[in-house]
Amino acid sequence: KHVPGFIEKAEELKAKGVDDIILISVNDPFVMREWAKTYPNNKHVKFLADGSAKFTYALGLELDLSEKGLGIRSRRFSIVCDDLVVKVANIEEGGSFEVSSAEDILKVLG
Repeated sequence: KHVPGFIEKAEELKAKGVDDIILISVNDPFVMREWAKTYPNNKHVKFLADGSAKFTYALGLELDLSEKGLGIRSRRFSIVCDDLVVKVANIEEGGSFEVSSAEDILKVLG
């Protein structure tokens, strides 16, 4: 739900002034490249790896799923930055998907 929404709404986000739509995942670049390939119509969303979760830890968004055999992951989130300043941070609890969709970002952008 999360990724397809941003791919589907990319043109609308761009029209509202969004320069870059970046998907960051605690994964290696090889997995990210293959994941990106599953969306052949994607023209705007960049898939970036956070292999060691350093970026995720810096944001305080790590999610420890070790008990489920998944190790450290990232909570689901969407952020709007302007000149490297966070203007909006929609952060999900656990595995929920209630506040961080492309539609939520479009509402904030007006």
